[in-house]
Amino acid sequence: MKIKFHKHFEKRLKKLSPTIKNKTISAIKCFSEDPFDKKLKNHALRGKLKGKRAFSVSGDIRVIFEEFDDYILVIMLDVGSHAQVYEM
Repeated sequence: MKIKFHKHFEKRLKKLSPTIKNKTISAIKCFSEDPFDKKLKNHALRGKLKGKRAFSVSGDIRVIFEEFDDYILVIMLDVGSHAQVYEM
């Protein structure tokens, strides 16, 4: 799996608190090993984000991503609280 980071994702990641940033990095590492690990709660999105997916970092923190060719390429698009990322 190749993971790329959209500039919007990188910008949002920098603004997170150190604790949440570390949890996010840890969740991405877990995701790269097994995108369907149960603790990530990887799921498809609907509505205006149809075609994209999300996984949980912690209680309210989500990562929005797009996957291509059955997870050969993954582009991380956004990270933040539930309210922030679903405003996209």
